[in-house]
Amino acid sequence: MTLPNPWRKTTQTLMPARVAETGQQAVAGQYNIYPSASLGSGQIEAGFAALAQQLAGAGQVMIDGYPGVIWADFRERLDAALQVHGVRTHWVDVATALKPSAAIDALIAPYLGGDDPIFGFRFAGELADFFEPAALQTLRPDPNAALNIVYGCGAALSGWQATLVYVDVPKNEIQFRQRAGSVSCLGAAQPLDPKPAYKRSYFVDWVAANRHKLALHSHIDWIVDGQRPDAITFARGDALRRGLDRLAHSFFRVRPWFEPGPWGGQWLRQHMPQLAQAVPNYAWSFELIVPENGLVFASEGLLLEVSFDFLMHRDPHDIIGESASAFGYEFPIRFDFLDTFDGGNLSVQCHPRPDYIRRHFGEVYTQDETYYILEAGPDARCFLGFHEDIDPAVFRAALDHSFQHAAPVDIDRFVQAHPARKHDLFLIPNGTIHCSGTDALVLEISATPYIFTFKMYDWMRLDLDGRSRPLNIDRAFENLYFDRKGARIAAEFIAEPRVIDSGPGWELIHQPTHRNHFYDVHRYKFNASVDVHTDDSCHVLSLVEGRTVLLETANGGRQRFHYAETFVVPAAASAYRLTSEDETELQVVKAFVKPRGQWVEGVVA
Repeated sequence: MTLPNPWRKTTQTLMPARVAETGQQAVAGQYNIYPSASLGSGQIEAGFAALAQQLAGAGQVMIDGYPGVIWADFRERLDAALQVHGVRTHWVDVATALKPSAAIDALIAPYLGGDDPIFGFRFAGELADFFEPAALQTLRPDPNAALNIVYGCGAALSGWQATLVYVDVPKNEIQFRQRAGSVSCLGAAQPLDPKPAYKRSYFVDWVAANRHKLALHSHIDWIVDGQRPDAITFARGDALRRGLDRLAHSFFRVRPWFEPGPWGGQWLRQHMPQLAQAVPNYAWSFELIVPENGLVFASEGLLLEVSFDFLMHRDPHDIIGESASAFGYEFPIRFDFLDTFDGGNLSVQCHPRPDYIRRHFGEVYTQDETYYILEAGPDARCFLGFHEDIDPAVFRAALDHSFQHAAPVDIDRFVQAHPARKHDLFLIPNGTIHCSGTDALVLEISATPYIFTFKMYDWMRLDLDGRSRPLNIDRAFENLYFDRKGARIAAEFIAEPRVIDSGPGWELIHQPTHRNHFYDVHRYKFNASVDVHTDDSCHVLSLVEGRTVLLETANGGRQRFHYAETFVVPAAASAYRLTSEDETELQVVKAFVKPRGQWVEGVVA
C-alpha cells in the first residue's frame, strides 16, 4: 500500500480497534486511558472489506473527511476491497479542484501571524474558499461506472446526490502524522515542519474543517474512524447521532491523551503504567481540552472514536445549558494535568487580556486559568503575583538580559512563591504572572483556550529536540497587570474554601474563583451519597480524593470513575447522584459556568 513508513512519529501507543486489546477492562480502580460509551449492539463494523460491502451498491458516494486523513492510502485500500466484489469504480479526487497552492497561501497569509512561531489569527472563511468553484462543477460521475466515488477533504462540496461517508482522525494523531511528514495541510504544496503545521492547523485548517463538518453533521450516512489506516472502524451516521444524544442527556468522558515536555514529571508515568513508558516524562494530560479530544464509542468489543465537536453540533444547549447563548458550539471549560514531580518549573508566563486575544488572535474569550493542586510534595510551590516592590522596568531589563546573554534570572526577586498543598486553588485570571513549581500534579481548571501562553522566562531550558523554546516577552508586557502584587495576592488570588451547604454524610465546599473568571469551582466531600442538580449548567468533575466514585444520572446512566478521571454531566441531564459505595470519604471537584449575571462585562464577546 501507499502508507508512508513511518506514518506517525510518536512514542504514544495507537488506540486499539478492540476493547480486548486496550488492557483496561479487567483493571479495577485504575485510571482508564480508553474510556468508551456504548453505541448499542451491532452498531460498529471493522475493516475495508465491510465498508466496501456497504458501499458497493450505492451508485454514488462522497467520502469527505478531516485534514490529516492519508487519502491515497485510504482510496487504495477501499478500491482493493471493492474489486473483490467486482465493482467497477470511478474515483474522483476533490483535491484536483483546489486552488493553486500559491493562491491558497495568499488566502491564508493574513491568518498565519507572519514570522510568529506560535500565534496566528482565527480563519474567517470557509472550506469552500480553498477550491475553484468552476473546477468543483467539473467533478462529475462517470455514467459507465457501477460506482462513482468523489473523495478527499471537501468532497461534499462537489454537490453530488450521493451517500455521504465522513472519515475522522483524532487531533493527536494528526499531529503525530505531521511530525512524520505523512500528511500535508490543506492545499499545501508539501508537508510543513511540525510547528508551522500545527500553527496553521489550529488557526486555519481546523477552523475551516470544523465549519464544514457542522454543515454536514445531519447528512452523514457513515462515520469512519481513520486513526488506524489499515484497521478502520465505522458506524451509521444515525447510530452515531443517537449515541451522541444519549451522552448529551447523561454523562461522558473524553479520551485523554498524554505528552512529554521539557519540564515534565514522573507522577503520571508512575501511577498510570498502561501509558507508554519509553519517554523521559509526561508533562501534560489532555483530560478535557475538547478542541483536541475525542469521544470513544463501543459496540460488541469494537471501538470508534469521533472528535468532540460532533457532540456540540447536536445541540449546544443540551451540553452547556444557558451559557450556550454566549459560547455557541464551543465548550467553555478545560481540565488538564501539569506534572512536575521530579521535573522542572513551568515557564514564567501570563495569558492575554480579553480585548487582546480578540484583536490579535480572533478568539471569543481568553485563557483564564486556575491551578487546583491534586498532589504535592513537601516543597511544592506556585509562583503567583509580583512582590510589592516590583519595578516593571527592572524586571524587563532582567528578562532581556537573560534572553540576549543566556543568563539566569532570580525569579524569586520579582515573583511571589506560595506553598502548594493538596486541594489548594490558585486563581490565575488573564494578565497575572504565574507558573507551577516542581513536585506538583496540577489539575488546571481553565477556560478552554489553551495555546495562548506568553512565556517570559524558561529557566534556560531547551525543548525535547534540543532547541530553544520561543519566548514572548513583548506580548507578556502588553498584558501583565503589575498591580497584582504584595498582600493582594494572598487575599484575592488564592481561593479561601468555605462550606456553603451540607447534609447527612456530605458537605459542599466553595473555592471561589476570581471575579474575572466566568466559571466557578465547588468541591463535594462525602462518605455516603450526595444529590446534585445541574441548574441548566454543565458540570465538569474529577475525583480528587478516594479510589472510585459511583455516578448515577436521572435518566438511568450509571458509571464508576476512578481517582483523577475527569467526567462531565451535561446540563440536560438535570440531576445526578455521587456515591461512596464503601462509605469511605471521597472528594469530587466540580467546575461550572457561573450564572450570566455574575460575569464581568466583556469577559466573553
